[in-house]
Amino acid sequence: MIKKSRLFSLLLSSLCLVSVNSYAQKAPFKGEVKLDVRDSKADWAPYIRKKAPKDAPNILFVLYDDTGLAAWSPYGGRINMPTLDKLAADGITYTQWHTVALCSPTRSCINTGRNHNLNGMGAITEGANGFPGYSCQLPEQTATMAQILNDNGWSTFWLGKDHNVPETDLSAGANKSQWPLQQGYDRFYGFIGGETNQWYPDLTEDNHAIEAPYTPEEGYHLSKDLADQAIKMITDQKSANPSKPWFMWYCPGANHAPHQAPKEYIAKYKGKFDDGYDAYRKWVLPRMIAKGVLPKGTTLTDFNPLPEGVSSAGDYVRPWNTLTADEKKLFSRLCEVYAGFSEYTDVQIGRVVDYLKETGQYDNTIIFYAADNGASGEGSPSGSVNENKFFNGYPDDLAENMKLLDELGGPNTYEHYPTGWAAAFSTPFKMFKRYSNYSGGTADPLVVTWPKGIKARGEMRNQYHHAVDIVPTILEICGLEMPKVYKGVEQIPLSGVSMKYTFAATPDAPTQKHRQYYTMLGTRAIWEDGWKAVAVHAPLTSKGHFEEDKWELYHVDVDRAESKDLAKKYPEKLEALKKLYLEEALKNQALPLDDRTATEILNIERPVEEEVRETYTYYPHASAIPEAVAVSVRGRSYKVIANIEITDATCSGVIFAHGSRFGGHSLFIKDKKLYYVYNFLGIKPEQQLVSAELKPGKYTVGMEFIREKAGPNHESMGTAKLYVNDQMVAEGPMRTQVGKFTLVGDGLCVGFDSGDPVSDLYESPGEFKGGVVKFVTISVDKKQYLDLEKEKQLLLRD
Repeated sequence: MIKKSRLFSLLLSSLCLVSVNSYAQKAPFKGEVKLDVRDSKADWAPYIRKKAPKDAPNILFVLYDDTGLAAWSPYGGRINMPTLDKLAADGITYTQWHTVALCSPTRSCINTGRNHNLNGMGAITEGANGFPGYSCQLPEQTATMAQILNDNGWSTFWLGKDHNVPETDLSAGANKSQWPLQQGYDRFYGFIGGETNQWYPDLTEDNHAIEAPYTPEEGYHLSKDLADQAIKMITDQKSANPSKPWFMWYCPGANHAPHQAPKEYIAKYKGKFDDGYDAYRKWVLPRMIAKGVLPKGTTLTDFNPLPEGVSSAGDYVRPWNTLTADEKKLFSRLCEVYAGFSEYTDVQIGRVVDYLKETGQYDNTIIFYAADNGASGEGSPSGSVNENKFFNGYPDDLAENMKLLDELGGPNTYEHYPTGWAAAFSTPFKMFKRYSNYSGGTADPLVVTWPKGIKARGEMRNQYHHAVDIVPTILEICGLEMPKVYKGVEQIPLSGVSMKYTFAATPDAPTQKHRQYYTMLGTRAIWEDGWKAVAVHAPLTSKGHFEEDKWELYHVDVDRAESKDLAKKYPEKLEALKKLYLEEALKNQALPLDDRTATEILNIERPVEEEVRETYTYYPHASAIPEAVAVSVRGRSYKVIANIEITDATCSGVIFAHGSRFGGHSLFIKDKKLYYVYNFLGIKPEQQLVSAELKPGKYTVGMEFIREKAGPNHESMGTAKLYVNDQMVAEGPMRTQVGKFTLVGDGLCVGFDSGDPVSDLYESPGEFKGGVVKFVTISVDKKQYLDLEKEKQLLLRD
């Protein structure tokens, strides 16, 4: 008979052998395993993480938004960029670096080194259409640069904008496989989406939503916060792991709308754009030529170069001499805000660069400073003090805008300059952001500085390169390669070529890049060895008939502005390039082409984790629910019902809120009264319904909007009613928005109002105090309000 102790030892030995043998299939153990650890020898080799090569550089990649080649001072522009000026003097400035003409696609190229369609990023994430090149979900076959660097000993940080997460994956409970921490980044601090309010940003830290650390009244601005966080991340890393290099992708909200900046920076540009955008183009072109950004003989192209029948009315540039005095004043001021925003952000980045110098890291940090696409023409021909009007198809009113002239750039405005400034900052090229066929959409600033690795100081580089060339460059610098298989998945080869050779090259040395295709929102072009074929087509027009497009031919090696069409002179060359475009488009998953309007694209029915339903229930103090996955009350009747308990006569605060001061609605208690406010696109006065005073007790409160017709701009017109228990206590006419409250941020909240408050009647966060919010139900079904009210009243008995 075997003794219990002996039996235990045998079982333990068997279990050890089973465990070791099972694990050996995954990672063979080379040491000798015995029963007693003191008699065994461990083998640490499988568990030792790779270390970066000795003296490996830190990498800082700064990526602005929406900036044309003619905007910034290092390129001859009027916007002062003190940090970038110093970096350009300490390194090299590229004159022919190109992007994809839109933010999400360009950022995907910089993230993976593959063409945007191979990344599934054929448009912004809100534009996914279900085809492989337009899924807006990064496939497993495109490992990110951060993953490779992280695996090889670099710490990896992402600051600021991330517009590469599917719209349906933005909420707290959503799949996070496309979020930064799941894409190879150790840390993330910023906003997920296309834009955010710079005073009241929609912030995410790592994998969860947070509120801003302090308020605009206390000096908060997102550009300042990002610099603070960048310095802290680097400090933490160097304090704990000083031998490790780091990679930081630094993506400020600038220069994307809303253009918002401290008053003192806006004031720096007072009167500096009063000459107008026509004059600016004529002023900046000779400066760009003198700096060596453009070759001698470069000429200006037309402001409105596309023929009638092709051009988009929303992208038209109004000649400066046709504007009224008030329009000129407003347009100039909008540009002053943009310039102040750009410089202020640059100064904050300068704090990070200064910190690197103070801590002895600057010399061995390679700094890339760039922008993701051309200047934005999304402000319409007349600009806007509230960009949300543009996205709701609602016209701006000049008289109303002029009232806000002195507030532009502050918390009360959400502006975007008119198309004329987009064209001016894209000098000398045709068009601007979204137009991948012309350099106005793709030609962007890029400055590279690395004191230890680049001997050149203050030199230009005229080699033709593209956003897909960044990853090969960084990998070569770091002595790494993109693996052919990553985590068991065969990888798509890199699309770009390394630019490292340019560091020691002469300014006009031949480029080592030979081909690049362009496709965006129905526009397309192909560049090969200094020649470029362009299809004449405007984005987002829904005109289709791509096979009927006229093609143009440019010899961009000598005609950088793409001003002289050589199609008739070299028809065989053009046909060869058109054929090449089709080959590249097929190889890179760029087909089918999609030029549908923004409204058509945004309304595509896409797969969602949560099925659309008629009734939604939300609970207090959950993180703000992004609008993409929250209940939609747009263009329909709806009801908002809440069960609350007032325990104190001083009870006040937000029961429910969704949106911001630029558009949204809120149910709240103030001065003992129940309020429902619908803020229609920030237009004053706010639409209000108010009850009599409420005493302590349990209540079912809510409102109902009954849609009766569409207004002249497709807004919903109807009647709103306010209820306390089963009694209607207020009623009045109301109009509601046809489009979203915001493009990103300011989500649906219960028990508070995140970020920017919906109503002027309370301050954010407006937490509900002196009582309890049990839940809020929002219904878009056809039940009568009082039927739903009876259901919720029953729950008050609990």
